[in-house]
Amino acid sequence: MSYKKPTKAVITDAGFASRFLPITKTVPKAMIPLGAKPIMQYVVEECVAGGIKDIIIVATHEGKPIYEDYFNNPCEKIYKQLESQGKLDRFEAVKQVLEIADITVIEQDPTFPYGNGSPIASARPYLNDDEAFIAMYSDDLIFGQGDVKTLLESYEKHPNAKAIITAQEMPQEVWNKYGMIALKDKKKQTLSHIVEKPAKPEDSPSNLTSYGRYLLTPEVFAHLQPKNTGLDDELWTVDAITKLAKSGDVFVVKSKGKWLTTGDPKNYRQAYEEFIKMEG
Repeated sequence: MSYKKPTKAVITDAGFASRFLPITKTVPKAMIPLGAKPIMQYVVEECVAGGIKDIIIVATHEGKPIYEDYFNNPCEKIYKQLESQGKLDRFEAVKQVLEIADITVIEQDPTFPYGNGSPIASARPYLNDDEAFIAMYSDDLIFGQGDVKTLLESYEKHPNAKAIITAQEMPQEVWNKYGMIALKDKKKQTLSHIVEKPAKPEDSPSNLTSYGRYLLTPEVFAHLQPKNTGLDDELWTVDAITKLAKSGDVFVVKSKGKWLTTGDPKNYRQAYEEFIKMEG
């Protein structure tokens, strides 16, 4: 069965982000800034640049009102103050946020187990049964051509795909930190499975790393069920994708940009340094 091309994206930021405490006691992790914008805005902009403006952000109970305020509050007091000072040009950045996309913010279902698959599963009622969708982790940033565009281009070539995931070649010294991709068919670039954090280099099936950029079909929800927990009793997206690969083709496409994670303070700092280089 084939599904319509995605028109919706799910962006997740529903964890506790304990590695960023104390700031994440109050601020969601993806609201930490790069320059004058929060990380989440760059992820949203990647969607829009790829042609998707219908976006669902999955947040924690505490984070939901913060995202709703950021993307929807017209800030009339600030506008009037800048207007009185003749500085309305400074408000243009706020207008861009308010007009950037059609954003719905939801709370992760509290009955679901811990794990990166639970926020995606929580968005199920907001997605169409006959349409594929984009799923994104907000702590992954792509510099250059965004992966949303790359995924949609790949889906045009593979309309019968069960899923499509992006990948990036990574040096051997970091293979033990990420999910490493095993290919079923190297010529077709289809997925067999993903080896999570291989202990030794020889345990890694390739130099291709999987991260949080996916094009998924609704069939994934048959596997993103609370009963299907895996490692550490968590609900994992990659486990569901691996199960899809057993029933059909899951394609692997290399990113045309540069992937950097902001998921911990060290990597966030590296991403910020990359951001500064790009900004000049």
